[in-house]
Amino acid sequence: MNCYTNNRNWSDRFLPEIKQLIGGYLLETAADPFDHFHATDLMMLDARDMRVAARVRRPGYAQRYPYQFTIRSAVASGAQTELSKIVNGNGDWMFYGHSNAEQTGLEAWWLIDLRAFRAALMRNRVNSPQIVMGDKRNADGTRFKWFDLRSFPDDPPLVVACSGTVHYRGVFARTSEILCPSS
Repeated sequence: MNCYTNNRNWSDRFLPEIKQLIGGYLLETAADPFDHFHATDLMMLDARDMRVAARVRRPGYAQRYPYQFTIRSAVASGAQTELSKIVNGNGDWMFYGHSNAEQTGLEAWWLIDLRAFRAALMRNRVNSPQIVMGDKRNADGTRFKWFDLRSFPDDPPLVVACSGTVHYRGVFARTSEILCPSS
């Protein structure tokens, strides 16, 4: 198996948990008239397809980089990467999670609004740079762009939702006190 297939097989084990976590953010309670006249209790948040990218990092990164998310920016084959797809307007949200040490579930996660991400990137290039970011290269030639969640502007909000805690400086901090929007 090639590197892509190995990585895809590893990360796909988390898809059922990711579906459970973000499902609630795609539905909202229907207004009373819909309930009264149309047998509707829940409605989709958006009237169109919601396209969600999903990335899960291996154990240990949540502790080392609690506010960082990475997006693949180059591969040895020269194939189009997630970053180019996202910058070109693809995707609505990105689920970014960290595997627990046992690799059986997710330790911490963020649901990122890619429209807000693209808007921040455009404004960052026009105005003085504010987004903290950098580049990382793996031994296999894969390159990633990393971004610090805390450096993005408040409007539009980058983070749609997140897990209850994130590991930071040796302790678990409540993300709601840091970056996670209130429910």
